[in-house]
Amino acid sequence: MPTPRGHYVVIEGQDGTGKSTQVDMLAERLRQQGIESVTFHEPDGVDIAGEIRTIIKNGELHRSAMTNLLLFTACRRENWLQIGKEALRNGTWVLSARDYTSSLVYQGLAEGLDLALIERLTLEATDEQYITPDHRIILDIIDETERERRIKERGDLANPDTFESRDDDFQQRILSGYRYIAAQKDIPIISAAQSPEAVSNQVWAVVAPGEHKRQA
Repeated sequence: MPTPRGHYVVIEGQDGTGKSTQVDMLAERLRQQGIESVTFHEPDGVDIAGEIRTIIKNGELHRSAMTNLLLFTACRRENWLQIGKEALRNGTWVLSARDYTSSLVYQGLAEGLDLALIERLTLEATDEQYITPDHRIILDIIDETERERRIKERGDLANPDTFESRDDDFQQRILSGYRYIAAQKDIPIISAAQSPEAVSNQVWAVVAPGEHKRQA
């Protein structure tokens, strides 16, 4: 009997909304149900993606929106081809904090690149399965002061962050951009202002396989 394909789940949203926390909590919840998963925290991942991430996160390295897109796309391609695609084929769930939705918002709606170009380049670098995950969720937080507080609590930025160092107008375009993409692609939005446990329960209600939904 062939192994059932794994599920591909993406959790999106601005920095400070708790994407990585929710990916890790979902991985643990799946583990408790006996379901294996691998996790990505874009743009990190396989070795070369980690090296590219260092460049992306360095806000002192000035570059164009297209260069940002190419850097992110390179990370996505390698994560997908080296680990993600095979994991799904083997029945393992793939959980990712961010996917190309981030580029639609950041490089597209906020930095001015054509959305069709972003989707076309992403498809050429990955495949149809990558750009159509089984589930995609956007975490949303309206309180900008709270979002900034969460970012500062991480204390892990050695250089000015490329996107978080941008002005309030840019951050507002990001917030509006995610809501626009959510409406266009029918992606559910979950408020990140709740406790991590409350958010996790809502994520599970969206992504859990049918037999486990009844047990949640």
